[in-house]
Amino acid sequence: MPALAETPTKPLRAAIILSNPVLVTRGPDGTPGGVTVGLAQALAKRLGRPLELVSYDNPARYNGSVGHGAWDVGLAARDPARGEHLAFSVPFLEVDNGYVVGPSSALRHAEEVDRPGIRVAVAEGSAPDGVLTRNLRAATLVRVPGGLEAARAALSEGRADAYGDNTHLCHGIVEKLPGARVLEGRFNLVLMSIAVPKAEAEQAMPAINNFVAAALSDGLLARLISEAGLRGVRLPV
Repeated sequence: MPALAETPTKPLRAAIILSNPVLVTRGPDGTPGGVTVGLAQALAKRLGRPLELVSYDNPARYNGSVGHGAWDVGLAARDPARGEHLAFSVPFLEVDNGYVVGPSSALRHAEEVDRPGIRVAVAEGSAPDGVLTRNLRAATLVRVPGGLEAARAALSEGRADAYGDNTHLCHGIVEKLPGARVLEGRFNLVLMSIAVPKAEAEQAMPAINNFVAAALSDGLLARLISEAGLRGVRLPV
């Protein structure tokens, strides 16, 4: 991995998205942890470099950093909207996207959501935002900041009829909003990968792909998923 390993004393800058509980969990003191932090730590160790986490509060701010040289690797969704500037590794995680609805909703399945008059909240700039923007035909999108509280508020305050995001986050909303339900089915499958600037892909990506393969085969990713207590996710086959 010459492009990333040639300066062993320089920290490896790894971008993470704090609002996505599938990617980042928080310790009692607020310290970031979870799948992407553990994976970034393992990658930095493999490179023999110290790790510097570059944290973004939500997907929109992460998107705003793309192409500006603010980090060396980004651990997030393989969103086509980011493909102009980034190259993506093989996936390290498969994540279901689904819907959660409030207590009074009559909706039962994800396929029922795209109807006239239905307002679907989504985290602005997130991979689900891109998917729903492209695919919804009748429902109306309501973009909100990322994170569990913003999602809960959109439903509890009546600004949205459904919220679309990672299924794990949808279950988290249910725990915070009595009577809320996660609908059956899903509207998308998201692949999480390690991204690098396109200019560095030729040198860096073969070794990054080898690293991801090793993290899958040696049980590292399975352990990180278990420790984070994630739902609606799986290891790539």
